[in-house]
This record gives sequence, C-alpha cells and structure tokens, in this order.
Amino acid sequence: MNHYETVFILTPVLSDKQTKEAVDKFKKSLKDSSARINNQESWGLKKLAYPIQKKSTGFYFLIEFQGQGDAVKNFELELKRDERVMRFLTMKMDKDHLEYSVKRREKLSKTA
Repeated sequence: MNHYETVFILTPVLSDKQTKEAVDKFKKSLKDSSARINNQESWGLKKLAYPIQKKSTGFYFLIEFQGQGDAVKNFELELKRDERVMRFLTMKMDKDHLEYSVKRREKLSKTA
C-alpha cells in the first residue's frame, strides 16, 4: 500500500457544520475504498494566492492516508464532483516525505 497526502480547499461560504459534513463525506469515501487514514488536519480559513471562483479565501484541509491507486482515483472523483471543493492536490509520499510528516506530527502534538 502506498502513502498519499491530499490537501483540498472548501469554499468559504460554508458553515462549520457544512465543512464538517464535507470532510466526513470524503473520509467515508476513503474508508469505503479500503484506505486507512493516518492523519487529518484542519488548517482553517486562509487567504488564497489568487481568486478562485471569485473568492479570495477558503477552508484548507489535509488528509494523509494509505491505499491502493484505485482508492486515490475514487477519492479524487468524489472531490471533483463536489461543488464545495474549490481545489485539491494529491501527492504520493516517498520515504523522506513520510519521515518529515511523522516528525511534524510529533512536534505539533508536543506544542498542543
């Protein structure tokens, strides 16, 4: 199984409840594809580098997961079909990326 990391941006017009529902829907999609979620983070409302759909801010989320290629394909299809998603990017994590991610999580858990 490969390790992947997806960052996606949700439209800023959603309420907290609606953003939580959207993220839960995407997590369920991954679990239905037999992927295992290793980490998830909400980065909150951030300013975009350039306007997307005439919006200058968006809710950023990160999900790290393990799965097969078809899990990524199905997950990205869900993201493309959902009108609440403004942009997304999925990357396959290599050895160094995994090490960095683990160290970053440990550092964040110590400061929290």
